[in-house]
Amino acid sequence: MGVLGEAAAIARERLGHEAEDLTVDRLVVGLFFTGVKLSNGAAGVSFTPIKEIPEAVCCPTSAARAFDPTRVRGTKVKSLLGALKSKEPIKTAVAIAALNALSATCWTRGLTGGHAVKERMDALEAVKMPRDKSVALVGAFIPTLRALKKRGGQWWVVEQDPRTLREDELTHYVPAEQSDEVIRQADVLIVTGVTLINHTLEPILRSAKAGAEIAVIGPTASLLPEPLFRRGVRVVGGVRVNKPDEVLDVLASGGSGYHLFDDLAVRIVIEREP
Repeated sequence: MGVLGEAAAIARERLGHEAEDLTVDRLVVGLFFTGVKLSNGAAGVSFTPIKEIPEAVCCPTSAARAFDPTRVRGTKVKSLLGALKSKEPIKTAVAIAALNALSATCWTRGLTGGHAVKERMDALEAVKMPRDKSVALVGAFIPTLRALKKRGGQWWVVEQDPRTLREDELTHYVPAEQSDEVIRQADVLIVTGVTLINHTLEPILRSAKAGAEIAVIGPTASLLPEPLFRRGVRVVGGVRVNKPDEVLDVLASGGSGYHLFDDLAVRIVIEREP
């Protein structure tokens, strides 16, 4: 089923009839993040993949790439989860946000699978990356770039759009189509959760060096971690929405992560047990 399908199956199994009955209360597709609030009050967010919709300049051709906004409210969540495998990025992002809301519901109910969910912690604090180890960062995640520049040593950043990088970061740049080589040799692999939306995460994890320290981080990765742990990931870092309506209001107004953390949504970290 893949990471997303497995996480959805675990959430539905743990929540039982509640998961079957839940519906969508609110959906916001913002400039930076997409948010879904469920009928039980839980909410989840995901990155909004604006750049992956070339037809977004034209209403008629882009309309089919998203859920019908006139009908999505009241839709069964289990129906929304069907888009986890979609080739339409916006639909996948919405489905992941719904999955993250289901995951948050599990944690609220104490259904953690035995894993400790640490709140108000930056995922980078949990990642082991001593200076003598090589690091591959997949996705230009700004906080991680800052940490790598401060740390020094050998590191690479794999990114589809080099325009997102500063001049002093371009010397570490590796085009996405050439990423396999650095991913295979990196001692530490840090992957943005956005790769869940474009379905590239699993090939990346399969290419990872045996024994590598692997982390998947970002709001999109705020899902039940077991499928990631089974694929070698040790650290999962995401967010937990604790003020759902306020978060969706901010997203609807074009807000970004800077407007959400750490009041409306708190950072969380889950580590795989030894």
